[in-house]
Amino acid sequence: MPKANDNLSDHLELMTRVSSLYYINEFTQEKIARSLNLSRAKVGRLLKKAREEGIVEINVRQHPSLNIQLENQLLNHFGLQQALIAVDQQDPDLQRVNVARLVASYLSRNLQDEMIVAVGMGRNTSAISDYVFYPSPHNCIFVSAMGGLSRAGESINPDHICRRLAKRFGGRSEILYVPAYVEDEAVRNSFLKHETVSQTLDRARRSDLAIVGIGDVTDNSNVVRMGCLSTQEMAQLRSLGAVGDILGYFFDINGKPTGKNIQRRVVGLDGEALLHIPTVIAIASEINKALSILGALRTGFINILATSASNAHAILTLDSEAPGT
Repeated sequence: MPKANDNLSDHLELMTRVSSLYYINEFTQEKIARSLNLSRAKVGRLLKKAREEGIVEINVRQHPSLNIQLENQLLNHFGLQQALIAVDQQDPDLQRVNVARLVASYLSRNLQDEMIVAVGMGRNTSAISDYVFYPSPHNCIFVSAMGGLSRAGESINPDHICRRLAKRFGGRSEILYVPAYVEDEAVRNSFLKHETVSQTLDRARRSDLAIVGIGDVTDNSNVVRMGCLSTQEMAQLRSLGAVGDILGYFFDINGKPTGKNIQRRVVGLDGEALLHIPTVIAIASEINKALSILGALRTGFINILATSASNAHAILTLDSEAPGT
């Protein structure tokens, strides 16, 4: 009787063979079915499963000259180390996937043993681990850069993202088991005095790399939908000129801090800590975040921006029309 492992190995071998014939040898599905004595439907299922399992990766890229031009403009305008520009997609979920793939690829190439990686929250940050395929194992520590949102569910919280990245890269995770937003500064200070919280944040401050999302200030933002901030508080932030946030650090179009009373309620890394992390990757895939991205770039926190081509064009246009002061 064949063993389960043998069956699994045979199945993987068949998926790989079918994928090679289809994508490399350019056989039609009909020709593959005839040559391997399979039904055409089974060939289609095997190709679909191969993509899901990571045996096949499909990337659509803009022409290199377009990407290079955009990237160089971003580097020159904002003093970035690198820009990761994804091809535009009308579907916001596909756009998030394209941006996440670029960040996952960057991490696979650049992570090294003993690195500390601070991790923020959000759907863009969460999507990265789904597109890490067959990486070399690294003895890294992925540590929460801020607390979590109790109503958000696992997917967008830093603790869940840390654990998934650590699993993908063969590293370890260190979690900050506190709320991201608390009632007032006194409660925040009480949390910060806790030994475990203090140690985790100290480690996050010593990170070699940070991965953060760029938030907006709409009433549909995660922090409003999850009840961390009220619509009235968000309206007050907008009235003060806020255009976005990173880890609860709200800033205006010039990258200057706004709403300091809100920031005093956040349990996590602050702006000063981000300035001292050698590489900060900021991610924003949504088309409504051009102003937020521009303000974020002007904070001076960001070394690498991951976004879409349309966002890159938009922030370059905005920057030329409204230079920072």
